[in-house]
Amino acid sequence: MGRLSKREIVELSNNYMMTNVARWWEDDPIVVESGKGAIIKDVDGREYIDLHAMHAVASQGYSHPKIINAVKEQLEKIFVVATDFYNEPQALLAKKLAEITPGKLKRSFFVNSGAEAVETAILLAKRAKSRPGIMALWMAFHGRTHMPRTLTGFSKYKKGMGAFPYGVFHIPNYYCYRCPLGLEYPSCNLQCARMVDDALKYAAPEDVAAFIAEPIQGTAGNIVPPADYFKVVKNILNQYDILFIADEVITGFGRTGKMFAIEHFGVEPDIMTMAKALGGGFPVAAAIATEEVGTSFKPLDHYSTYGGNPLAMAAALAAISVIEEEKLVEKAARDGEYMLKRLRELMDKHEIIGEVDGKGLLIGMELVKDRKTKEPAVEETVKFRSELRKRGVIIGPPGWTGSRVRINPPLVITREQIDAAINAIDESLEAIKR
Repeated sequence: MGRLSKREIVELSNNYMMTNVARWWEDDPIVVESGKGAIIKDVDGREYIDLHAMHAVASQGYSHPKIINAVKEQLEKIFVVATDFYNEPQALLAKKLAEITPGKLKRSFFVNSGAEAVETAILLAKRAKSRPGIMALWMAFHGRTHMPRTLTGFSKYKKGMGAFPYGVFHIPNYYCYRCPLGLEYPSCNLQCARMVDDALKYAAPEDVAAFIAEPIQGTAGNIVPPADYFKVVKNILNQYDILFIADEVITGFGRTGKMFAIEHFGVEPDIMTMAKALGGGFPVAAAIATEEVGTSFKPLDHYSTYGGNPLAMAAALAAISVIEEEKLVEKAARDGEYMLKRLRELMDKHEIIGEVDGKGLLIGMELVKDRKTKEPAVEETVKFRSELRKRGVIIGPPGWTGSRVRINPPLVITREQIDAAINAIDESLEAIKR
C-alpha cells in the first residue's frame, strides 16, 4: 500500500468514519505521522511542541524506546490471553499498582479505557455496599459510556443520550475562580464540600454507595480544589459509611507532581480509577480498591475479555518503570512550578489572563474579556489556539467555560521546549489583541 496524501487521509476519514469528535482546525487539519518525546510531526513534516499529550495519555512522551521494546518482546511471545487465564505481566502489574498507589489500595481489575475503569468502580461500589446511589460533581468528566456519561456533570454530553441510570445525583463542584455558590474562599468555609452532608440528608444516605470525584477536574479546565476540600468530604462520607472513588484517569502517574493527585490532599480513597498514562500510550486502564472492597466481586460479576491481556500489561509495566527511573514525578513538580511562574508573569502583560492555576504539569489558564466581570473570552480562545498552532505549539480543547486553556504536556518535555512554548503563548496572546 502506497503512502496516502494528507488530503486523501482526511477525505477517507470524513467519508467512512462516524462523526464522533469535533476535529480541530477543520480548514487545515493536523494529520499526525510520528512523535518523539514532547514533539509530534504531521504528514507534511511540520513539528509541534505538544502541550496536550493526547488528553494526558503521552506522559512518558511519544515513542519511548523502553515501552516499544517491552511491547515487541511480549508480542513475540503471546499477546492475547483472555481474563479466564492467568498471565505473568498481569500478575506483576497488579502487584506494582498495589505498591505505588496511596493508602490501602490493593486489588486491581484491568480494562481498556478510563470509562471502563469508572464502570468497574461503580459496579464494585454497588456490590460492596448493596446500595444503588452514586454522588458526583458538577463539571465532572468520567467518560462517555453510559454510566460514566451519567456521572459526568456537563449537560452538552447528555443531550439526546438519555434516559440515564437511576440513582446518580450531582452537587456543586469546587471552582473558586467561578464559585457556583457565589462565595469566596476561604471565607466560604468550604461550603461546596459541606454540601455533601446537606445533599445526603435529602438523598437518603442509606441508599448511597459512593461519592466519585476527580482530585483535580481535568476536562473542566484543570481546576484545583482548595487544600482541605477532600478532607472535609471524606469525613462526611465516613460518617455515613459511603465509599470515596478517586478518578485519577487524567491526574494519575506523576502528572501533578505526585504519583497520584489525591496525595496532595491528605485522604485515602476506597477505590481509584486510572488509565491514560498507565499504558504510556497503549490502551490499558484499571480500577483498584482496598482489600475489603476489592474482594466484593463474585466470579463473573464483571468481565473484560481484553482487560488483562499481556501486551497491555507489558506496556504498562514499562510505562511505570519509565516514570520511576527518569524521576518524572519530581520533574513534573519542578517544571510545573516553573511554568506556573512564567505564565503568571504574563498576567502583568496580558489583561486577558484572569487566572493561572495548577499542580505539576496540569495547568489551567483562564482567558477573560474583563478581569472584574470574569466574562469568558470564548472567541479569543479559539483565535489563541490557532495563533499557537502557527507558532508550532498545540493545546487541547478548552475547559467548561470555553475559555479555560488546559496545559498538560508530556512529562518528558525539556526546559527549552517549555521556554519556547511560553514565548509562543506570549506572542499568541499579543496577536489576538489586534
